[in-house]
Amino acid sequence: KKNIIEVYKVRTMYPFSEYCQDLIIKENKLLKSGKIANDFRITSWGKFFRKYWIDEIPMLFNLIKCEINLVGVRPISKGYFNIYPKKNQELRIKVKPGLLPPYYADLPKNFDEILKSEENYINKKLKNPFYTDFIYFFKIIKNIFKGHRSQ
Repeated sequence: KKNIIEVYKVRTMYPFSEYCQDLIIKENKLLKSGKIANDFRITSWGKFFRKYWIDEIPMLFNLIKCEINLVGVRPISKGYFNIYPKKNQELRIKVKPGLLPPYYADLPKNFDEILKSEENYINKKLKNPFYTDFIYFFKIIKNIFKGHRSQ
């Protein structure tokens, strides 16, 4: 059973943008990174907020409410979840989402590598939850301080 949660974030897109996500994915396709190509829904200040993770700060409320973990696969929209292969969807719903995703540790270059990064993380997490999050947390922090970011 998958649990749907409301994720707190600063809105970086124009109002009602979420209602055209499926169409935009279909029309514009995804970049290698898994992001939507030419996504005109993002505001100019939204790009700045995203670059410096300001839009993520409200997710700390989700963390405090224990709806997400500190480390884990990112919570994603239903539309984005639907473009994941069935195997990855089934894996994703086995773990609680997180604030710091495994791809910040692995630094994948494209969507397939993001899927593999999440798959590896989830499989490790299911075997040894605390140790996995501990290792990933420090890899992520190291990459953040080095200025490395996933595509």
